[in-house]
Amino acid sequence: MRVALDVPLPRLFDYALPEGLSVGPGQRVTVPFGRSTRMGVVIDASAASELAGERLKSVAGIRDDAPALTADWIDLMRFLSTYYQRPLGETVVAALPPRLRSVKPLPRKSAEAGPATSPRFIPNHELTQDQSRAVESIGSKLGSFAALLLHGVTGSGKTEVYLHLISRVLERGGQALVLVPEISLTPQLESRFREAFPEANLALMHSALEDVPRTRAWLDAARGEAGIVLGTRLAVLAPMPRLGIIVVDEEHDSSFKQQEGLRYSARDAAVYRAKLASCPVVLGTATPALETWHNHKLGRYERIELPLRAVPGSRLPDVRVIDLKTHPPEHGLCSALVQGISARLARGEQSLVFINRRGYAPVLTCEACGWCAGCGRCSAHLVLHSVQHRLKCHHCGAEEAVPRACPTCGNVDLKPMGRGTQRVEETLASRFPGARILRIDRDSARRRAELARTLEGVRRGEGDILVGTQLLAKGHDFPKLTLVGVLNADSALVSTDYRAAERLFAVLSQVAGRAGRREQPGEVLVQTRYPDHPLFAALATHDYAAFAEAQLDERRRAGFPPFLHEAALRAEAPQLAHALAFLREARERAEPPDGVTVYDPVPHVMTRRAGYERAQLLMQSRSRPALQEYVGALSTHLFADAPRGVRWHFDVDPIEFD
Repeated sequence: MRVALDVPLPRLFDYALPEGLSVGPGQRVTVPFGRSTRMGVVIDASAASELAGERLKSVAGIRDDAPALTADWIDLMRFLSTYYQRPLGETVVAALPPRLRSVKPLPRKSAEAGPATSPRFIPNHELTQDQSRAVESIGSKLGSFAALLLHGVTGSGKTEVYLHLISRVLERGGQALVLVPEISLTPQLESRFREAFPEANLALMHSALEDVPRTRAWLDAARGEAGIVLGTRLAVLAPMPRLGIIVVDEEHDSSFKQQEGLRYSARDAAVYRAKLASCPVVLGTATPALETWHNHKLGRYERIELPLRAVPGSRLPDVRVIDLKTHPPEHGLCSALVQGISARLARGEQSLVFINRRGYAPVLTCEACGWCAGCGRCSAHLVLHSVQHRLKCHHCGAEEAVPRACPTCGNVDLKPMGRGTQRVEETLASRFPGARILRIDRDSARRRAELARTLEGVRRGEGDILVGTQLLAKGHDFPKLTLVGVLNADSALVSTDYRAAERLFAVLSQVAGRAGRREQPGEVLVQTRYPDHPLFAALATHDYAAFAEAQLDERRRAGFPPFLHEAALRAEAPQLAHALAFLREARERAEPPDGVTVYDPVPHVMTRRAGYERAQLLMQSRSRPALQEYVGALSTHLFADAPRGVRWHFDVDPIEFD
């Protein structure tokens, strides 16, 4: 019998089954491993082993407090393990909730069965013609695999389409999996789903849940008792024996890619899982990822369009680009934005000032000698947070007190440079002293319940001016919000990351979509020093297709994904020389086949992070199988004989290069 264990080795482990016991693939077992007892998952059982019988240890116990994992779930784990180059044991066990990985018995509350699922559906409103067509088109594909891009403008009612499709799945006795990119989006969607399906067993899954509710949700999904599973990327790993549809909301969002451990894409895993389950997968967004758009252009994904907003009388906001060279800002705000906020205050409407940088100022500097506050563990500046009067690193979490004087020259007049949400909030409070200003970022809303209360208050009109980051950019519906001002959008335009423009267009489209979602017209003001950039022209006309085609043409000519495939071998060590030496030696272990290009190892853009020096080896090919073959061979060599003192991992289809 072969058992998957959560150990950093690519092989499975053979164990003997005591006489009289019966066990099958997918069951959890406790086994001796070294001097300890581990929890494992049976992958297969056979009458023979490559090891001699006397060398086999016996299974210590069989756990029947959770359903056995199904064959298609194990197939999904095999795919993730092979494609993303992580040991199968680590992949399988890490996909379980923490309590199910433990040899300790489950808490009684976790193991109790949830309420039965009812298909009763209460729609929020009548569907528009476009929504009805989308529901009928996707609904006709239930029971078979189909990859569908639901491309709808912001406010077009994609969620209502999801609800109607899920109703059909529940009526057929199936289960629905809905993935969202951010924990902050789950309270609003949870409320919508509970209103629509008041008697259904809805299981929430995200990393912020405590052990008992997370384990209970997983068990409800695995037993088939949860008709709807709603969660972030980890929910794609939940076993669901009657899976009838998968929805990936805001499928373009980069948070669907796991950046530690098993570095999987939940969006791509959802597509593969839908194939295994023979069900449709719906990728919903206003700004598809270029890989998704490319798959649509190749005919792999069917595109279903929602070109209009769902609320009668509502239309997409007018977008104005403000040239900061001719309209210089005062304390970060141009005159047009100040006037726009004043007008909304007079009319009792809400405004949103968007800046994707939390804290007070990104840099604390000494003008006398040029010193800047830097993180001792990262190649990054410390960010000034005025409320706590602390300097914080947004990469490793290090904190320190604000110095009384420059540590280099002794100058006591230290200056904050740049702006974050706290400084913008301070500026707005000074400019509009009677306004109710709400700042919403990861500093002001550390707890999920607190964030949910704040967002609900905004929907009721309890704030006049909102200041926020990407937490406010997507998925939220604020009826009284009619003005959006965007600050500091230019940094992405000068980035070395070829995905920067795509991400900027997506976040600007999303934040712009918060404005004018009812009868009152919306307006978006984007402050920039590059008003002639084609990105802003496409944004002003809400023409995603033109932007996507231009970006794909650039990538085709430059030789970037999706026209080729990438993988990166990354290494971390206390000294950069050791990380680079490891990568050079790794490159020599396996000869790349024809069509696979392996570049020289180079330091990361942010070389030092959390006390480790980082470097990477980039591999590219136009053939995905050829690249996978090479990465697999290299992985085998490294697992067999990797030097100590260097931490390493593969990142297949990387989206971050910092």
